Formats: sequence, C-alpha cells, structure tokens
Amino acid sequence: MTADLQAALANADVVHDRAVLEQSIRTMARAIAPDYSGDRPVYLTVMHGGLPFAAQLAMELGELGLDLEFDYLHATRYRGETSGGELVWKHRPATPLQGRRVLLVDDIVDEGQTLAAVRAWCVEQGAAEVRIAALAVKAHDRCVEGVRADYKGVDVPDRYVFGYGMDFHEQGRNLPAIYALRG
Repeated sequence: MTADLQAALANADVVHDRAVLEQSIRTMARAIAPDYSGDRPVYLTVMHGGLPFAAQLAMELGELGLDLEFDYLHATRYRGETSGGELVWKHRPATPLQGRRVLLVDDIVDEGQTLAAVRAWCVEQGAAEVRIAALAVKAHDRCVEGVRADYKGVDVPDRYVFGYGMDFHEQGRNLPAIYALRG
C-alpha cells in the first residue's frame, strides 16, 4: 500500500520554501568554489535524494567558474522505510578516486551512517580528500561521530522531513520546498 502524499502534505509544515533553498544553494556555491580553485573535484551525487540539490549546486558552481567531474553513487539504508538498516550499494562510482579531491553531494545529513560508510569507501579507494555538501542538516545530537556537512544549506527540525530530494515513502522528492510532518 502506498502512503498518501496528499495527507502528509496536509499534516506538514513548510520548513523552507523554494526561494530560501535556492538562496542557500547560491551561498553554498560561493563557499565551495574558492576551496576548489585550480582543482577539478570529483562531484559525487548521492542518489536519489541528492539529485535535485546536486544539479542546482553544480550549475551555481559552474557559473562561478568551477569545473566538476561528475559521477554518482547509490547507497541506501532506507529502501522506502523510515528507519535505516544495512547499507546496500546499488551503484558505485566508476571514476577512479585515487589521489582525487571528492565532494559528496547529498540532500540531508541526518544521523550520518550512510554518509560515513560512503566517505570511508571513498577513502579506501584512495581519495586525497572527501568533503560533504548537504542541502539540509537535521538538528539533533545523534549524528555519527565525525560526520558533518562541510558545506550546509539549511537546518531542519528533528522531524520526518521531505521534499527537495527527500522522500515521503518514495514520493514527493520533486516538491519545491522542504516539509516537516507534524506530531
């Protein structure tokens, strides 16, 4: 049975609208571009959630003159559920990471288990540096030690959030705002 997205929207608050998110992404790009000046980082989009944010951030970085080498990965712990399980790799990047600077781009840093595992894999592949750009960071103290967004767009409450890449039971990723369920 598919969860009811319209019912979820009726029981949710808009946390950040599209204008706020787009401004946050522009601000992030202005912080990221100088950090990679003279370099061409491997820009790894974490699928599926990171896709809308990563595309917009990439365009902002391009406008600032930063060239990126695109690749993606698909690793999940949720598979449509609301709590995570064992990490499942659906696609690993094909780009060699040996000696490269890597920018992981994802929709949210929640508790960080998935990002910790992905970052560790990048390091195992020989990445010289791995940084994380996240559109949203959930406000709580349960994050895996050492996992944080090097570049952050917005904070979101410690509630079930969806939209702008984040899903409500595999729905609503393309909503142009971030919503948080009430109660």
